[in-house]
Amino acid sequence: MPCEADPATADGALPGLVPPGLRSELVAFRRDLHMHPELGNREFRTTAAVRARLEKAGLRPRTLAGGTGLICDIGRDGASYASAGRPVLALRADLDALPIPDTKTVPYRSTVPKMAHACGHDVHTTVVLGAGLVLAGLAEEGLLPNPVRLVFQPAEEVLPGGALDTIANGALEGVGRILAVHCDPKVEVGRIGLRAGAITSACDRLEVALTGNGGHTARPHLTTDLVTAAARVAVDVPATLARRVDARSGLSVTWGRLETGHACNVIPQRAEVAGTVRCLDLRTWREAPDLVHAAVDEVATLHRAKSEITYVRGVPPVVNDTETTALLRSAMTARRGRYAVEDTEQSLGGEDFSWYLEHVPGAMARLGVRPVGDTTPRDLHCGDFDVDEGAIEVGVELFTAAALLDGGARMP
Repeated sequence: MPCEADPATADGALPGLVPPGLRSELVAFRRDLHMHPELGNREFRTTAAVRARLEKAGLRPRTLAGGTGLICDIGRDGASYASAGRPVLALRADLDALPIPDTKTVPYRSTVPKMAHACGHDVHTTVVLGAGLVLAGLAEEGLLPNPVRLVFQPAEEVLPGGALDTIANGALEGVGRILAVHCDPKVEVGRIGLRAGAITSACDRLEVALTGNGGHTARPHLTTDLVTAAARVAVDVPATLARRVDARSGLSVTWGRLETGHACNVIPQRAEVAGTVRCLDLRTWREAPDLVHAAVDEVATLHRAKSEITYVRGVPPVVNDTETTALLRSAMTARRGRYAVEDTEQSLGGEDFSWYLEHVPGAMARLGVRPVGDTTPRDLHCGDFDVDEGAIEVGVELFTAAALLDGGARMP
């Protein structure tokens, strides 16, 4: 698709770098978000902070119907671009934090008890905000080839994900392609990880309640031994499923909670086991509820327990579009050279960015946040999670380069 203006500057360099003043402002903005985390669908302060900064730049963001999350178009007129066949490039961020304590000892440590940005959503939000501010300046200069939409989504951590509500609020109207980044503590700052095809897994929530006759531990033969039954469900259900699906599908049931009983000499009448169901491909994900129900029922029945299963559909895998992945590779190469891009593996983590990709092509990159030379093992969803804040500038410049190099994707 032809561009309105050549995105190159007079000296041939790709514009859209982060000015020093904005760089320090974005770090401060991220730290403010980090100190004031909010859970899914409660991100009112976060939404207000993003909105205020966009409005200060002369943009007109629109808050979503639920009061959290917002959408902001950049370009002369997003609607007229789309009506003229100029598809919008969307940049997506997620706003919410996690209900876990922040265990770091840094000046910007969370001020909210038992709540932390332990997945990097504060970084994602700051990156998209920064990209929007830079792109708004380029649009004023006539250097933005296609309109861009900033999508600040609530409740990514709440299954089945705030992406569905965000899409229902019109986030993808006129969009031809969508991009996102996710912090990766295994990738060194200054680099991104890319993969065409599935980069995350499907993720569902599973809760199993077992009931039966309780009694004295001296007479287990007169009871339904629910402690043993719960233990067998926890062990045997994953093992059973491993023999009923293609091993290449990566179906995995992992338990995060097992609760039963209150006294050492009393066999309880109820036990609960809860966890997640993850798999690497769409076909197995669609079959998973029936397979899991059958396996749980078989194991529970063998131990004379009644089972009540709550299976909550989560998210499908994030499947990166090949063309969009190539765009991100070109953008990062233009900014920092081809060695700044590394191939990455598919993970069993879930991400509701997948819902956008059910409608339009797009891709998610893994944004390196590990300090150079740091060998300390860190992971997402841990209380000590932190990032090298140089990753913010990297993410902003990745997105601005992609916006300048994007020739427009096919319209949905």
